[in-house]
Amino acid sequence: MEEPEEQETFTFVEETAIFPGVEAALLKFIAENTIYPPEAIENNIQGKVFVKFAVSADGSIKRIEILRGVHPLLDKEAIRVVSTLPKWIPGKQNGRPVASWFNIPVDFQVKFY
Repeated sequence: MEEPEEQETFTFVEETAIFPGVEAALLKFIAENTIYPPEAIENNIQGKVFVKFAVSADGSIKRIEILRGVHPLLDKEAIRVVSTLPKWIPGKQNGRPVASWFNIPVDFQVKFY
């Protein structure tokens, strides 16, 4: 029996994967669903965590990785929030939905009011 071929994940595609509601909705989703770790707030740990993930051909999020981390507490939360993203409209190559890579920053800033 032949093993199923693992689907290639494209870095560049003819049509980029799209978050439902486009980029502003993606940033809003991340901002509203990120839980700043209390220990990070107490210790004034802040910065941008750069996250890479694959949007699969069915639009689901897979293979989440930290490209550039800040601190384990923030890195873990960035992975958690990205893992909760709803399905995307997948990227397309030759008119077919394909898996493609996507990178986003997750910004952590301590705000004092």
